[in-house]
Amino acid sequence: MYVAVKGGEAAIRNAHKLLADRRRGDRDVAPIQLDQIVEQMSLAVDRVMAEGSLYDPELAALAIKQARGDLIEAIFLVRAYRTTLPRFGYTKALETAQMQIERRISATFKDLPGGQLLGPTFDYTHRLLDPELAEDAPIEAPDQREEPEVFTPRVTDILGHDGMIEEDGELPEGAVAGDLTREPLTFPLERDLRLQALARGDEGFLLGLAYSTQRGYARSHPFVGEIRIGEVEIELDVAELDFPLTLGTIRVTECQMVNQFKGSAKQPPQFTRGYGLVFGQSERKAMSMSLCDRALRARELGEDITATAQDEEFVISHSDNVQSTGFVEHLKLPHYVDFQAELDLIRRMRAEHEHNRLAGVETKEAAE
Repeated sequence: MYVAVKGGEAAIRNAHKLLADRRRGDRDVAPIQLDQIVEQMSLAVDRVMAEGSLYDPELAALAIKQARGDLIEAIFLVRAYRTTLPRFGYTKALETAQMQIERRISATFKDLPGGQLLGPTFDYTHRLLDPELAEDAPIEAPDQREEPEVFTPRVTDILGHDGMIEEDGELPEGAVAGDLTREPLTFPLERDLRLQALARGDEGFLLGLAYSTQRGYARSHPFVGEIRIGEVEIELDVAELDFPLTLGTIRVTECQMVNQFKGSAKQPPQFTRGYGLVFGQSERKAMSMSLCDRALRARELGEDITATAQDEEFVISHSDNVQSTGFVEHLKLPHYVDFQAELDLIRRMRAEHEHNRLAGVETKEAAE
């Protein structure tokens, strides 16, 4: 595409060399290692895994290093690598009630079975730069705490027991969940595909939409029923076994948003659900996802669609940052022929405009 650039392919090779040189930086500074990125930039790693749709911290760290810290480029790299991997099967649905909880908070109930666990969070920190971090000062170890019980019921389970919230949706018997990585999307979407798209959607885009729902651009009055972060087991059904096989554990963030609902002809007044689940620790993304999920259920719940966040085709079609990046950045590629055609068109239009202007002046002078 860049054959017209001076030097052609040689220029492109040199551009790659320059990129590698800038990525390495000052040779007097030790090169950053993948384990450093995994351990010390874990939230960036988690975002790349979530939006790249591939749970592998080391590969995500490699992508971040290769992309010089550009997370969207890193997500693109992970997505591309993911397409080369074979598909062995589908694991069972995650049982997040069995999560080994690291953090768990609720804005709806103060006292919960299993308690609230603050965990690692910026929520209670002062937004002041810490100069001690520049000196690599020793870190005080946290106090040891007792691990919560393995089974910790969700807040929505408590509300459901009293019939105060809609029932949790389930796929019909024999139904197979969709897979947007295998089949093209067609609108309207079922909720399983919509949640898949939101889970790997751009955090900033979903955050903006979620914010809009709180500013009156959708019928939304949300409460954080619960946010929980922790390790959950991945299980796979194997035909030769009469029990599921545990493959390992992954860390996830789950958000259950509780929304007011005045009811309809078919349903009584009750709370409704918005749901978010993403890889790693990513509360902002999980919360934004759950708010957007609830907004996109407007048609299902018989609500008027009045806001952008309720428009399924708009939200899903523009939430993928890899697709968005490709469409925006393709503008950097040569468009010489197209531009020359438009340049010629503008010249003809200007000539016609000038001709009409002079003709108008002559007519006016003749009239005088």
